[in-house]
Amino acid sequence: MFLWLRRCLLLLCLVLVVGCTIGNAKDVPPGESTAVVSNRPNTEAKKNLNLPQLQGTATVELKLSYGPVILEIDGNSAPITAGNFVDLVSKGFYNGLTFHRVVKEPSPFVAQGGDPQGTGTGNYIDAKTNQIRYIPLEILAEGDSKPTYSKVLPPGQKPKLKHARGAVAMARTPSPDSASCQFYIALADINFLDGQYAVFGYVKSGMEFVDQIKMGDKIESAKVIQGAENLKLPA
Repeated sequence: MFLWLRRCLLLLCLVLVVGCTIGNAKDVPPGESTAVVSNRPNTEAKKNLNLPQLQGTATVELKLSYGPVILEIDGNSAPITAGNFVDLVSKGFYNGLTFHRVVKEPSPFVAQGGDPQGTGTGNYIDAKTNQIRYIPLEILAEGDSKPTYSKVLPPGQKPKLKHARGAVAMARTPSPDSASCQFYIALADINFLDGQYAVFGYVKSGMEFVDQIKMGDKIESAKVIQGAENLKLPA
């Protein structure tokens, strides 16, 4: 009974804490307890050729005021999602941005940041095209050789990368292909999001510093410390 009540309180919290306008808010792992399933076909072939991809793994250091956080980024399981993140880190995009949303009550949930607006509505605008760069929802199911794109996994199918404590994943609106630059770190096991949001890495060390993050705290710097050569940019 206690666990059931605690879960209900957590889901209520997720609904109440949305701080942005519907349609633009990226507070989704948060703002939505379930995701919208897209009926669009798996069309990654042409669309994804113009996006950065991580072919292998990389290690990223987030420098916080509390101490360094080391992230292991998995391009083998999520090449586009990981490539997008590593590319933005390489550009210095995250330097000085804040964690605009941190949910710890009634239970630890997520620390979300990477929004240039600091409001939950911002995106990355590509300087070459002057357009927002969106990436497709990308989830590799257990037993599959390639990720599923642009739709959540069906009930009963499990992703290879799960929402364990320390998971790093992309925030998005209810539209599956709306992720851009905002990411979140799971502060606890939040497996009810498995198969709905794109996990692309995990905290390797420094989780004790992640636990201290408060809303408004800055990412002092983010840099790729290993595996930069695995980032492949579109021609």
